[in-house]
Amino acid sequence: MTLPDDLKAITPINFFQLSADILQLPEGAGDHFPSLNKKNYRKYLLPDTSQLCGETVFAEMAIGWHFQGIEIFLCVQKPFKQSCYPNVESGDSVEVFFDTRDVKTSGFNTKFCHHFFFLPEGVDGVSRGEITHFRTEDKHPLCNSEELKHKMVQDKGNYLMQIFIPHSCLVGYDPQSFNRLGFTYRINRSKGFSQHFSVVSEDFKIEQQPSLWASLTMCKK
Repeated sequence: MTLPDDLKAITPINFFQLSADILQLPEGAGDHFPSLNKKNYRKYLLPDTSQLCGETVFAEMAIGWHFQGIEIFLCVQKPFKQSCYPNVESGDSVEVFFDTRDVKTSGFNTKFCHHFFFLPEGVDGVSRGEITHFRTEDKHPLCNSEELKHKMVQDKGNYLMQIFIPHSCLVGYDPQSFNRLGFTYRINRSKGFSQHFSVVSEDFKIEQQPSLWASLTMCKK
């Protein structure tokens, strides 16, 4: 049998449902941002899925949680070049996707789904926000970007981003009653390829298919 020349290879990640544990941050971390930093972030690192995604890894992401929200530490092992907005994928940026109820049966975003972006450098006064796209009436108002916190630091040819997403921006976030999150990310580079976690953009519209996102279990101390 002859296969068409334009038939794309199937990315290995498509055969797996990823899951990982994320750790609770120390007591009081929710009152002091940032609590994840260069000294402690490795304890909270997400797994490297670059081989499954068929990609070259250029960034590390760590996630920790507390009852007040979620903290992220990102180390991009490339120098910052340029941010873009509203087409955040065209420049240096990080996009994170959360489903606070980790629903795997829905083919579209529900009110529990969130798509946030963070830029290392603001564009026309915009540096962060929520851009979740909904197809039905099962939705929530987009969060106030002023509630999101983030910092960027240049570091010897790399850049670091520290991010805090408060529970007020995460509809349905309730670690006491439900300890799982649907999650994936897309880390973008100006004039370069993106890095993904559990879904690759070339294969799927990851911002609209939460059933394909990984599952994170929030482990208590």
